[in-house]
Amino acid sequence: MRTIIYILQKEFLQIFRNRTMLPIIFIVPILQLLILSYTATFEIKNVDLVVVDMDQSMESRDLVGKFKGSPFFTIKDYTFSYMEAEESLKTGHADQILRIPLNFSKNLERSKEAAIQVTTNAIDGSAASLVNAYAMSIIMDFNKNIVVQDLGLSGDPEPIKITSSFWYNPELDYITYMVPGILVLLVTIIGMFLSSMNVVREKEIGTIEQINVTPIKKYQLIIGKLLPFWIIALFELAFGLLIARLVFNIPILGSIGLIFFVAMIYLLVVQGLGLLVSTMTNTQQQAMFISWFFLVIFIMMSGLFTPVESMPIWAQYINKANPIAYFIEMIRMIMLKGSLLQDIQKPLMALGIYATISLTLATWRYRKVA
Repeated sequence: MRTIIYILQKEFLQIFRNRTMLPIIFIVPILQLLILSYTATFEIKNVDLVVVDMDQSMESRDLVGKFKGSPFFTIKDYTFSYMEAEESLKTGHADQILRIPLNFSKNLERSKEAAIQVTTNAIDGSAASLVNAYAMSIIMDFNKNIVVQDLGLSGDPEPIKITSSFWYNPELDYITYMVPGILVLLVTIIGMFLSSMNVVREKEIGTIEQINVTPIKKYQLIIGKLLPFWIIALFELAFGLLIARLVFNIPILGSIGLIFFVAMIYLLVVQGLGLLVSTMTNTQQQAMFISWFFLVIFIMMSGLFTPVESMPIWAQYINKANPIAYFIEMIRMIMLKGSLLQDIQKPLMALGIYATISLTLATWRYRKVA
């Protein structure tokens, strides 16, 4: 035990003396949390709309007014030329075109039917579907008002009303969904990225041979190498949770102790993977690139940005080997749903098995002559 304490003292001294590592540990994760929470979003706001109103009637102005009053749309320009509006769409100055043809109001009065055209920039398919849904909702509301007026209905035109209740994120705020996932990235960078470069750094500066000929046991060296970043990562998680509560007002409905318990097991997984990478590389650059290669795959398939359920079936099976996906699922359940230990048993058991395998492989792969 005393040997491990001495190794820990040495590791903490090295960490705090390394000026390049300190910003990575304490500044980069916090900036990541503050910036990505606001920018990494699939919400569509401020849709630039070009209006081609060739009718210039009271009805057409009423329809345009509904778009103008929507919080999602910004009227970018008014024009009488559809070709000019289309050019704005091609050059990226507009996201959508609303074209109201001539005799729009007359057709509504005579035949009770009229056509309008909505053209949407669909380079980004998911964004285009949302923008189109917003536009269709406004048009349907306009159409409903016309039907009510034509039928001369009095009183409440909607005898059956539908009200919605949203659980776990009542305001449908995307930040509430993103922040727990970004907290996972914060912990992962400390756990995997830095632990993967820790042992290989000893190889680069030539001190690994000196360590290998000492009477230090293999398990003592590994514990001494991994434990400092395990402690630092938990400290970063605590600071991240504090920012999430005070800055973003993210609710923490579940047990904070359970969050840290899951994080402790998760850190054993990613640190085991980091140590495994460090045993297979000879330079910090190699360790960084290999770790980044796996991190990119894990992050993009983790469900951080898009639901895992929307992936192809084969990708969902591959994702069962993704530790980040398990931790993101559990931290969102605990923070936003107030889930208990029995609710997260399966992913937690998977992380436990993963931690055992990764640490065993890393320990077996590390060669020490002593």
